[in-house]
Amino acid sequence: MKIIQLFVLFSFVSSLQAQSGKVMDNLSMSSKILDSERKYAIYLPPDYETSERSYPVLYLLHGAGDDHTGWVQFGEVLRITDEAIKDGSSTAMIIVMPDANSGQRGYYNNINGKWNYEDFFFEEFMPHVEGKFRIKQEKRYRAIAGLSMGGGGSFIYALHRPDLFSSACPLSAWVGFQTVEEFKQRGLEKDSNYTEEQIQSYFHKYNAISQVDQKPLEGTKSVRWFIDCGDDDFLYEGNSLIHISMKKKDIFHEYRVRNGGHSWTYWRESLPVVLSFVSDTFHQR
Repeated sequence: MKIIQLFVLFSFVSSLQAQSGKVMDNLSMSSKILDSERKYAIYLPPDYETSERSYPVLYLLHGAGDDHTGWVQFGEVLRITDEAIKDGSSTAMIIVMPDANSGQRGYYNNINGKWNYEDFFFEEFMPHVEGKFRIKQEKRYRAIAGLSMGGGGSFIYALHRPDLFSSACPLSAWVGFQTVEEFKQRGLEKDSNYTEEQIQSYFHKYNAISQVDQKPLEGTKSVRWFIDCGDDDFLYEGNSLIHISMKKKDIFHEYRVRNGGHSWTYWRESLPVVLSFVSDTFHQR
């Protein structure tokens, strides 16, 4: 009788494990562009080990002060995604979380050309993970999201490369300095010696509102947008302005303002909605 009970218990535990995804948060790759070893974390859906199929992918970007483990440790990506897949609100997907907080901080190329993280992301990082894991490599199966600094990265990456992403979900996003003068005062190193043309060009390239205003509408409209920022968030103004800019240009987007501030409590509540939104896009609903 005890043998039967142990077998039943083992089967029950195995069943629970089979319903859980897997997170690896200490993976790394070598970057020639950044001349360093770059870490990243990845979430694999529950059936990844037992299937042979390829999966859609969500690139999930952390904020300033965190690293690739932020969404794992504080965002509870494993629990939330497992639950969303189980209840059917999310399709099974791979979630990739890069580190943009080592060496220098941020997802953009540096104005001095010495730290080109955006080049690394598109030319080295994406090809690496999409070659290493069973990831579908078409636009319709690729999404990007992120919080704060990562929300800004989500905006810029999808605006710069709308050919690569079917949806983008910036959360509490930093959309860039509001003016060129503010960028000169706060965004440039002291005693920098850039021409006015270089400063203007860089400012507009990495200001999400400028990118919405300047980029061809066809590319921007090919991305489904979900923008979410709390009513008490200190970044509310930039998110409101980009919503207005998109509205004026008739760019389809979902814009959400919920009760809350710039906190993990807010972003943990956002993640299930993001998973559902990008899943709808993967399914082309």
